[in-house]
Amino acid sequence: MVSGNSLTHSKLFPYKTSVEEERLHKETSKRPENMTKKSWFRYFQYDERKESPADARNVLLIVAGLIAAVTFQAGINPPGGVWQDDKEGHRAGRAIYSYQTKEFYVFLISNTVAFSTSILLLISLTHKFPFHFEVILATTSMVVTYASSVFAVTPDELVKFRYILLAAAAPFIIRCLLQVWARLTMEEQPYENTLSFRIIAAARMN
Repeated sequence: MVSGNSLTHSKLFPYKTSVEEERLHKETSKRPENMTKKSWFRYFQYDERKESPADARNVLLIVAGLIAAVTFQAGINPPGGVWQDDKEGHRAGRAIYSYQTKEFYVFLISNTVAFSTSILLLISLTHKFPFHFEVILATTSMVVTYASSVFAVTPDELVKFRYILLAAAAPFIIRCLLQVWARLTMEEQPYENTLSFRIIAAARMN
C-alpha cells in the first residue's frame, strides 16, 4: 500500500523522483556484486577524474615500502641459507643457492631490480617532503647494506658483480631516459594536446 505523502510527492515533483531513481540505478549497477568478471580490472583501475594525486602517492608509497622490505630480506637472507662450515669445497657464510649458478643469477638480478626500483619510487614520491634528506640518507644506507650482504654471501668466482651493479642502476637509467623523452615530446606537441591541458579542460566542463 502506497502512502498519500509519497503519491503527493511524486505528483508534485515527478522530475525529481525520476532523477533520483536514475541515480540510484546507476549506483547499484556500479556495485561490485553486479559487475561481470571482465569489468573488474576497469572498476579498480586509476581514474584521474576521481582519485587525487595524493591518494595515488599514498598507495604507491605503501606498495614500494612492501617491495623494498621483501626484496631486502631476500637479499640478505637468500633462499636455502648459507653454508655453516668450510668442508667439501665451499666456505662458511656463502649462499648455498649460489652454487646453482644460472638459477642464482636469475634470482639475484631480479631481486636487485625490484629492490632498486622500490628505492627509486620511495625517493621520487617523497620529493620536496619534510625530512626528504633523511629519507635519502636512510634509503642510501639500505642500498649499501643490501650490496654488502649480497657481496658477502656470493662467491666471487661464481657470479660477476658487474651484472648486479648494472641491474641496480637499470631502473634509475630507464627513468632518466623516460624523463628526457617526455620533455622532448612535450616541447614538440602543442599545449592543446598535453595531458595537463586535457585535465584542466575536463575540470572546467564539469
